[in-house]
Amino acid sequence: MKKNVLIIGAGGVGHVVAHKCAQHNQKLGAIHLASRSLAKCQQIIDSIHARGSLQGPGILEAHALDALDIEATRALIRSTGAQIVINVGASFVNMSVLRACIDTGVAYLDTAIHEEPEKICETPPWYANYEWQYRDECAAKGVTAVLGIGFDPGVVNAYAALAQQRWFDRVDSLDIIDVNAGSHGRYFATNFNPEINFREFTGQAWTWQNGQWVSNQMFEVRRTDDLPVVGTQSTYLTGHDEIHSLSQTLKIPTIRFWMGFGEHYINVFTVLKSLGLLSEQPVKLDSGQEVVPLQLVKAVLPDPASLAPDYAGKTCIGTLLEGEKDGKPREVFLYNICDHAETFAEIGSQAISYTAGVPAVAAALLIADGTWDVGHMANVEELPPLPLLTLQAGMGLPTRVKEGSHDVALEEAPEIRA
Repeated sequence: MKKNVLIIGAGGVGHVVAHKCAQHNQKLGAIHLASRSLAKCQQIIDSIHARGSLQGPGILEAHALDALDIEATRALIRSTGAQIVINVGASFVNMSVLRACIDTGVAYLDTAIHEEPEKICETPPWYANYEWQYRDECAAKGVTAVLGIGFDPGVVNAYAALAQQRWFDRVDSLDIIDVNAGSHGRYFATNFNPEINFREFTGQAWTWQNGQWVSNQMFEVRRTDDLPVVGTQSTYLTGHDEIHSLSQTLKIPTIRFWMGFGEHYINVFTVLKSLGLLSEQPVKLDSGQEVVPLQLVKAVLPDPASLAPDYAGKTCIGTLLEGEKDGKPREVFLYNICDHAETFAEIGSQAISYTAGVPAVAAALLIADGTWDVGHMANVEELPPLPLLTLQAGMGLPTRVKEGSHDVALEEAPEIRA
């Protein structure tokens, strides 16, 4: 049993994680929130008190931290007595925070693969470039490290594992589909950290097709689906974190990721990229000062957390599997619908942050009670999927299963395999 949580990161996802931890503080214990900006941490804590999110009396404290400073992170883990660290800072800090967790013997969770600021879309598989280098050490020291436990990556990985176990004898293809059918009313904005958001789409789109890595350009390949609730939506093939673990763990020949984009987003993105404003490489101004164009664009765009009050509409994120069962072709779609207005009413968040943050807290609860406290490093698809999906359903993210005209809640879906 583990208790006391340190949350690193005070952005939109950090806001969700802190609120959801507060709603379960009787099981999770003391809650500490750390970021370079102490003020942002305090704002989140103030909002928790204002909305009455605390389940019961307990410790809720803010701390200033540069998470790239491994020694400072180790010291904060020790001083707070945290046994679970939820890293929802920028993905640039993953390796530093993971190192601090291994050194102090505490559980580690994150929601995305590590990135280096000067590198974009490295040679796959990305996990092997970074976090997986610590697998042996985590196992040797008995440290639980759960990688990529947001929604995508995260819940979609659990969907893939559950479906493969329960409804298929053989899976031929796995397509993750992510559509935000909501509107925030701004001329242009990103739903999470703009720097991280743009980096996903400015390089090669690596996907796993017919048992090998294939590279495409962003917006080169498009598909259209009639999705539950949000209707007919066009999505584009892109690279994404979960492909880099699922391709190695589930042994499915074709694994792709599709994300929805409106024409306006594509047009603005294309102009920014064509002008060089999405470059991660520094440029020198006439004054002699150096700036990174991508960081400048991030600075002038709206803070994703500020979008929440005006957001309307829903998201649809799911995993579509095609294969065979009992000699017959089969297609199953596991998915979640999340409403922007409902998440704002509950905790003051928009749905994109909500879908990323809730699973991380569900995972922390599973580590706290021992279910997922496995004592080694694991991606989500390597862990029992049902405890996660069952727990998060009661936390605001229920799962549905669609096969043909049948569309039911996960708990009502037929049991195919014990």
